[in-house]
Amino acid sequence: MANNSNNFSIRSVLEKDKLTRTNFLDWQRNLRIVLKQERKLYVIDIRRPTPLAEGSSRVQHNAYQKHIDDDTDVQCLMLATVSAELQKLHENMDSYDMIEHLKRIFEGQARQGRFDTFKSLNACKQGERDPVGPHVLKMIGYIDYLEKLGALIGPEHQIDLILQSPNNNYSQFVMNYNMNEIIKNSTELLAMLKTAETNIQKVSPTPILMVIKGKDKGKGKWKGKKKMGSNSNANPKHGSTKALKPKGGVQRDGDCHYCKKPGHWKRNCHAYLEDLKKKKDDAASDSGTTGK
Repeated sequence: MANNSNNFSIRSVLEKDKLTRTNFLDWQRNLRIVLKQERKLYVIDIRRPTPLAEGSSRVQHNAYQKHIDDDTDVQCLMLATVSAELQKLHENMDSYDMIEHLKRIFEGQARQGRFDTFKSLNACKQGERDPVGPHVLKMIGYIDYLEKLGALIGPEHQIDLILQSPNNNYSQFVMNYNMNEIIKNSTELLAMLKTAETNIQKVSPTPILMVIKGKDKGKGKWKGKKKMGSNSNANPKHGSTKALKPKGGVQRDGDCHYCKKPGHWKRNCHAYLEDLKKKKDDAASDSGTTGK
């Protein structure tokens, strides 16, 4: 009883949004969801079997009869959830032939759906601060949907598309993956990328935290400089207004202590160096005279 109630609840999705000429892709997606839950999805993907030959085993007979019964259920469900116009076209078809014929009728919608999905898949790039899990799952969803629309993407091409999408933090991982010629499916690759994400987070902090901390720290420094700049003679250590003692022979305004001219230090002052040399020569001369 509970199972029937659950099936009815899921089938209501199709009953609320019947197939017309504008919503084939949505109707087909909902149909596959319902049939997957009811374990009958295979009847629209596999052609109805031909009648069994005489002498078939009981196992073969049971499998054949199950397919026929499931196909009848799905055929009735599909006819009940399409417009009256489409019912008349398909009432004598089994479920496999019906879905194939509908695909041909609405090929234009399917083509546009493939184009839009390919465009979204190729544009998938992981943002600098986006977690890798939801990003890769979104790409896998696009790939699965393309397969349902008849656009099959090979396993290696799927992996190439996914590996081209992570941000620069995963460049080392991608290089190692390709160099070691690792072979994984998309689900296994997702698990590897999530492990790599954990290792990356251990090595470096989350980028958003670095940005916030950097901004706060920079603001604090700037405020401190503005406060000090309000009093040019203030001593940053003691808060004194006493003028700071100049170092290295240059006054606060940039003039040389010796010649009072700007642009050089006292130790590089030509006048100071010449006078210093002259004093040394005079001292040497006086020393020589005294010795005589």
